[in-house]
Amino acid sequence: MIQTKFVAVLNKKIETGKVMNALAHMTVGLVNSYPEKDMGVINYEDKSGGTHLASKYPYIILRADNSNKIRALRNTLIEKGIPFASFTSAMTIGGYEEQLERSKATPEEELEYYGVCMLGEKNVLDELTKKFSLWM
Repeated sequence: MIQTKFVAVLNKKIETGKVMNALAHMTVGLVNSYPEKDMGVINYEDKSGGTHLASKYPYIILRADNSNKIRALRNTLIEKGIPFASFTSAMTIGGYEEQLERSKATPEEELEYYGVCMLGEKNVLDELTKKFSLWM
C-alpha cells in the first residue's frame, strides 16, 4: 500500500481558473525544489508505446475557507520540515520579474495565499489537513 501522497489546499475565495493556475505553478515548484525526493513518477506506457508520465502517488485537492487557514498550514509545514510550495497574490500580475519584486516588497503577513501543496507520508498529511474539505 502506498504511504506517500501529494495534497494541495486551495483558497475557495479565488476563482477557479486562477487557483488552478496557482496549483500548476506550485506543483512545478514543489517537484523542482526537492529533486532528491521520490515523487513517484512513472511511465504509464500505452500499448502503442506512447509515454504518459505521472506520479503513482495520490494527489488530493482540498479547499480552505481563506488565506489565513493556508498560512497557518504553511507555517506548520515549515515547523515539521515537510516539503511544500505555496502561491500568493504577489505572483499573479505582470511577468515573473514584476512578481519577484512585488513578493520581495510585501511582508508575509500581507500576502493572500491562493494555495499550498505538499508531499509527505499519508498519515502525517491526513492529520494536518483533516479540517479541510475536498475541492468541489
